[in-house]
Formats: sequence, C-alpha cells, structure tokens
Amino acid sequence: MINDQVVRELAEFDADGAPVTTCYLDVDGRQNVRPVDVERELDRLVRRASAHVADEPSVGDDLQRFQAHVRNGFERKGGVRGLAMFSCSPRELWRVIPLPVRVHSRITIGHAPALGQLESIVQELRPIGVILVDRQRSRLFVYEMGELVERSEVVDELPRDYDVRDQSARGSVEPHVDELVHQHLRHAASAAFQLFNERKVGLVTVGGSPEATAEVEALLHPYLKERLTERIRVGAGATVEEVHEQVLEVQAQAERAAEATAVARLRDAVGAGRKGVAGLAGTLGALHERRADHLLVSDDYAEAGWRCGCGALAAVGPTCPSCGATMERVDDVVEEAVHEALAQSCRVEVCVGNADLDVMGRIGALLRF
Repeated sequence: MINDQVVRELAEFDADGAPVTTCYLDVDGRQNVRPVDVERELDRLVRRASAHVADEPSVGDDLQRFQAHVRNGFERKGGVRGLAMFSCSPRELWRVIPLPVRVHSRITIGHAPALGQLESIVQELRPIGVILVDRQRSRLFVYEMGELVERSEVVDELPRDYDVRDQSARGSVEPHVDELVHQHLRHAASAAFQLFNERKVGLVTVGGSPEATAEVEALLHPYLKERLTERIRVGAGATVEEVHEQVLEVQAQAERAAEATAVARLRDAVGAGRKGVAGLAGTLGALHERRADHLLVSDDYAEAGWRCGCGALAAVGPTCPSCGATMERVDDVVEEAVHEALAQSCRVEVCVGNADLDVMGRIGALLRF
C-alpha cells in the first residue's frame, strides 16, 4: 500500500549517477478495457523514451522490465487503476506500486525517481470511513489508498422475542427497545468519531437500514458531518467485497466532484482576469514563467508543439517566444507541460469528461500570481 514511508524510501534512493527510469501507467479498466490496450499504451511510451537508450544503455533494460511486467499479466483486481514503476538496473532498483487512482501515463528518465505524481496521490487521496448500521449491529471500516486498513463490529442485543409479543405486551416494551436502539446508534456514532478522527478520514459514507442510517447521521460529531458524502447501497450485513465495491464508487464520485470544483475555480478566475489562464498557449506561457500553481488538463488531450533549450514550451514554432532561439518539435507538448508542472511541484489534475474545461481549451492553470 502506498503511503508517506514508501515515498520517503524512494526519495532517499541513491542512484550514484546512474539513470533512474520512472513509469506511471494508466491501467483503469474503464478506459483501457483489455490487457492489450494497456500494453499498447506502454509501448507508445517506450517508443518515445527509447531515444535515450543510445546515451544510457541501462535505460533499455529498464524499459524492458516495464514491458515484461505488464505483458506477464499484472494484477488489476482490487481496484487497481494505475501503476507506478521505478527501475535503475545498475543499482538494482525495481519497485512496482499499484495505485487505486488513475495516473497520467508517462516515462521519465533522471538521476532520481520521479515522485511528483506519487506525492500528489499520497497528499490528496483521503482515507474513507464507512459506517454500516441497523437496529442491533454497527460496523466501521477505514479504506486508505483503496485498501481496507481497519474495521470493527459491535452487536448490541435487544430484548429477546420483543418483535413477536402480542400488541398489549409490546406496548410496554417498545419505548424501552427504542431507547436501547438509540443508545446503540449513539455508541456507533461515538466509535466512528474516535476511529475516523484518529485515521484523519476525508470522507464518510453510511449504509444500512434507512431508519438507522438517518438516525446515526444525525448523531455524528460535526467533524464527521462535514465529511459526509452519498450513502452506500448495502445493508449492515454486506460482505467486505460488497463494501469495497461501493467505496470505489464513492471515491470516483468524489474525484469527479473535486475536478468540477477546480474547473469552476478556473472558470471564475479566467472570467475575472485574475490568477487564471486557459488554453494551450497561455498555459504554456504561465508554466515557463513559473506562475502555475494548479494545472488542469482534459483526459487524453494531446497536441504537437515545440520545446526550447531555455525550457520554454510553445504551441507554435519554431522561434522561441521567450529567447528567440530555434525550438525542437515535440510530439505531445501537453505531455511536456504536465512533466514541467510536476517538476515545479505544481498540482496536476487530469479531468475526465468535464465539458467546461473542454470549452476553455482542454487545458488551463490556476496561478500563484
């Protein structure tokens, strides 16, 4: 499971001058349905990276490692939507990290692992807390980075056969039973706060019987109420696999909501003429000026463009708009822009199916100044 410690270990890796090859690969089954689709995506990246093999022969070994791992049938079950692979053949580095979120596919060659996307995932992928309740049972789950990391279950017994007594007897028992149910749900809400606060969850979802879920939501601590999202459609007795499937849906909905919020901020900033730029040319200029704070790009957006030795990127060439030198043509200047943004510790958001961003030119950036 990916966490801060894994990122720190990779950051501390000493390549001693040898090249380190990093591959982020989008393996989301909703986009790359068949294994061959993933292989083709990787082959495209490898062809582009192969230009470095003549200068650094070990890079060829790294690229073959990536291809062998994917072709040998990596595991895509359990919500794996991205892969991060790190290789430095001369220094015996080989690390594959399955990720529960999509990544921007790219291969980077440098003297250290490229950790921009990995760090972003660790910082932004918030743990999800799950509460399942009915009148007697409460179950708590914490999912972090797509993995179940903690769970607990409590069953509070109600008076036996209270539900089969005759009406006259039940009339004297029901208030007591209702109070026991209320206590049970209050305990569940209290336990959820203790666990979820400790785990620093970013989202909370509730499932179970309609009456119990409504009551437990009302009893939650304000810290958790602020993090409530859509209820999940499973009962209190659901299997772990059923809960996990629903959590993945909650996670995907949260991703789309976060993307929509970011695009709305961009639209407002561009409309006001302050701290926002949209379209390829303006975004590339902002990156060169190191003003970009949050890059937003539509999924699968690609354009040919130009790169200059001074570091400038441009949609139109061959003369550099910054220094006047002759630029080199690149197959995908959007990919270059993402790489540059990550190198500047700029947050990158790849938006799936966001029509508002498409209208603004499929790329834009919120600016630092």
